[in-house]
Amino acid sequence: MKITDIAFFAYAVSDMKKSRAFYEGALGLKPNSEYGGFGNPNWVEYDIGTGTLGVGCAPGMWEPSPKGASAALEVENFDEALATVKAKNIPVVMGPHNFPSCRMVVIADPDGNRLTLHKRKKK
Repeated sequence: MKITDIAFFAYAVSDMKKSRAFYEGALGLKPNSEYGGFGNPNWVEYDIGTGTLGVGCAPGMWEPSPKGASAALEVENFDEALATVKAKNIPVVMGPHNFPSCRMVVIADPDGNRLTLHKRKKK
């Protein structure tokens, strides 16, 4: 077996409306697809570069966890991203950090899921 790519990364959330306000409103992501019934999607996908971030609500089957995995989202302008985090009072879990190869800050969504906003430095 040869793994060639990451198909998607997904987070469990407890409230789709609140989560979409965060991912679409605060982070500015655009949904590419929604799944679920009766006009109330319980799964939303956001294309980011060549990858996809999925957000799903499945109480009792899949629960949010602030101690679980973390997606790192590459940003075009780190200073602008950090200013948005501060302006929208998004909780900062760690950082911001300035490493030799990158700058990053770890934030939390409304369920405490961790996301890293990341900017690679030019070599």
